[in-house]
Amino acid sequence: MVEPAANRTLAATRRAPSMQDVAEIAGVSHQTVSRVLNGHASIRPETRERVEAAIAELGYRRNLAARTLATSRSRSIGVLSPAVPQFGVTSSLLAVEAAIREAGYQPLVTAAAVEHAASVDGLEFLLDQSIEALVVIAPHASVTRAIDELKIDLPLVALQAPDGVIGQAIGVDHSSGTRLATEHLVALGHRRIQHVSGPAHYFEAVSRRAGFDDAVRDAALEPLPIIEGDWTAVGGHAAAAVLAPGVTAVVCANDQTAIGLMAGLEAAGQRVPDDVSVTGFDDIPEAPYLRPGLTTVRQDFDAIGRAAVDALVRRLAGSEAAAVERLRAELVVRASTAPPRN
Repeated sequence: MVEPAANRTLAATRRAPSMQDVAEIAGVSHQTVSRVLNGHASIRPETRERVEAAIAELGYRRNLAARTLATSRSRSIGVLSPAVPQFGVTSSLLAVEAAIREAGYQPLVTAAAVEHAASVDGLEFLLDQSIEALVVIAPHASVTRAIDELKIDLPLVALQAPDGVIGQAIGVDHSSGTRLATEHLVALGHRRIQHVSGPAHYFEAVSRRAGFDDAVRDAALEPLPIIEGDWTAVGGHAAAAVLAPGVTAVVCANDQTAIGLMAGLEAAGQRVPDDVSVTGFDDIPEAPYLRPGLTTVRQDFDAIGRAAVDALVRRLAGSEAAAVERLRAELVVRASTAPPRN
């Protein structure tokens, strides 16, 4: 196969193709190439086809740095995500990425360990890319401290952080979600209900525990010791061995914890929900297919992502972002909860 002449010439000079190279091959000006790349409607279809064919022939890739210098706009939004394999984090990240693209921006994503130094490094990397705004998935105070330290002067929204900590906090009302699960168990007749929480230093774990505590207090139930979990099925499985005597229902901080707890109860000869009812939080895709199906609290990650990006886009356009109330969580009742036998 004979290599196209344009590619042979560029290979000989050992450089990447430029916008001017595309213009010469297509027989147009570099301004016309720029208009094609920017999606201008004024370009004639046959001209657009010639430019796109030249781009394909040359393997031209747009230079973000050059575009930023020329327009003072990178059209990119940075996203800092925790480097943890959790359903909530992954779902939040995917939802935000999709919303950024739908808004006509490019997401630039980096993941960092949930610790101060790693968060600083991740944020500095994103800021060096000339991003116009920033989404931070901030489950822990180490991340919010890094943001405060860097004094970031960009439109910023935070997911998983409480209100008033950094930027504009957007997300589901975790406290009311756990309250819904607990009140569901109370309505079924349960009086000894225990909570397996997330790690105590995570914002969401604190909020979900607060919802549980409020529901227990309002129902005048005896408060039982909180079992601190770690968001994993392994932690939930271990929790099954240390439940308080006489417990008939358990509110878990997330679905993975609930899955592990259910397996631990079964291994100990207890049946769900005949002996112990179990609830989770998140409504992972597998939740309906467990046996029994898991009663859980659903949060709409897509809606959260759209709300976060909409707030940023409004601010980038010079408008004040509308106040966003915490999105309401939804209780999804399945077969893992039932009235107590006694």
